[in-house]
Amino acid sequence: MQASIDAGATVVLGGDRPDREGAFFNPTILTGITPDMPTFDQELFGPVASVYVVKDEDEAIELANHSSYGLGGSVYTKDIDRGRRVAERVETGMMFVNQPTNSQAELPFGGIKNSGYGRELSHLGILEFVNKKLIHLGTK
Repeated sequence: MQASIDAGATVVLGGDRPDREGAFFNPTILTGITPDMPTFDQELFGPVASVYVVKDEDEAIELANHSSYGLGGSVYTKDIDRGRRVAERVETGMMFVNQPTNSQAELPFGGIKNSGYGRELSHLGILEFVNKKLIHLGTK
């Protein structure tokens, strides 16, 4: 296990560098992550999956919303109506039901919290490049 993995977290798979030159990291699965660990609230850009065990839907939503980031997320379920309800409660700029997060030109792309503000793409994205002017005429 590398020193960069939080002490106390359990590495289920990977967690080490392959024996080759360059900036590579083996696919890794982590469990046992707690809120006092830096990994709990970091965006991990790499082949790392953090797995949390929760008792129910409410606890899963609370855990997801505990993050200071909010770009996108996914919920997988056989019950599409339940998926929509969960997606509405998770604090992110984008939620996908039964598919991974992705980007498409016709869909607005953007996050909330520390994952930015505003939207790219779609008709909302073009408004980021427009200066609007208000002229209000008072009456006598």
